[in-house]
Amino acid sequence: MTTAEQLDDRYGRTRRRRGPWIVFLAIAVVIVAAFGWSIVTTQMNAVDADDLGYDLVDEHSVTVRFQVTGVQGKDIACAVEALDEEFGVVGWKVVEIPAGDSHSQALSASVPTVSAATTGLVNSCWVA
Repeated sequence: MTTAEQLDDRYGRTRRRRGPWIVFLAIAVVIVAAFGWSIVTTQMNAVDADDLGYDLVDEHSVTVRFQVTGVQGKDIACAVEALDEEFGVVGWKVVEIPAGDSHSQALSASVPTVSAATTGLVNSCWVA
């Protein structure tokens, strides 16, 4: 009597090996999970800042009002800038904001300038 292995050898059929596909699938799952986790952690630490206005105090200072949203219970730092009429930076300051209980905080910062400014704004914010 002929066995299944003898028939496979006679007619050139080979058994499929599943090992490489399983390894490939496992690697793909790990890569997708790592990418997904990096997106989640990035969004958990995302900080959004909205400019609410500015007051030109004098030639050497600007007060910038802004709102920070997105992170609760973590310290935040924001780069606040004062610009002249050609949008050149004439002053800047890093404002450190202690952790708060609310999701959103309204703040103001006084920025010293080297010459007369025409506007003030928040450049960026990050989790400190």
